Parts: sequence; C-alpha cells; structure tokens
Amino acid sequence: MRITEIARAVAQEVAARPNKPQLRGLHQATIKKNIAVGLVLSVISAVALKLAYNDPRKANYANFYKNYDAEASFERMRKAGWFQSAPADD
Repeated sequence: MRITEIARAVAQEVAARPNKPQLRGLHQATIKKNIAVGLVLSVISAVALKLAYNDPRKANYANFYKNYDAEASFERMRKAGWFQSAPADD
C-alpha cells in the first residue's frame, strides 16, 4: 500500500505542475542538434555515393583497360580515316 500512495502523490504533483518552455539556450541547443544531424546525413550520403556510384565505375574502368588493346584501337581508327597525320592504307 505504501508504494501506491507514493506513486499517486507523485502523479498528482507531476500533473499539477505545468511544463515550462525552454527559454534560455534554445537556439544554441537547436543549432547543435542540426549540426549533428547534418554531419551524420552528410557522412551517410558520402558513403552511399561511394558504394553506389564510384566503386562500380572504377571497376568498369579497370575491367575495360584490363582488356583494352591500344594498338588495335589505333589501327581501327587509322583505317577509318580519323587521323590526318596517319593516312589510311586501304
């Protein structure tokens, strides 16, 4: 019975007291929260951009240049007539 009486008294005291608004330091607290949220979101977006865009792009470039033959490409372009200094030998 003692615990319920204490709980009832605390509940009545809390219910009777209105919540006061935070007047001092509200702007600084809001700025701190916004900076923290901004930093977290920027880190998340940077990691997402790296994983979703940069890494696959780097892998594609690496795969392309692993199989790339510059001489064959030059010969193909020379035969097509793309170069002034290297005429086609057709």
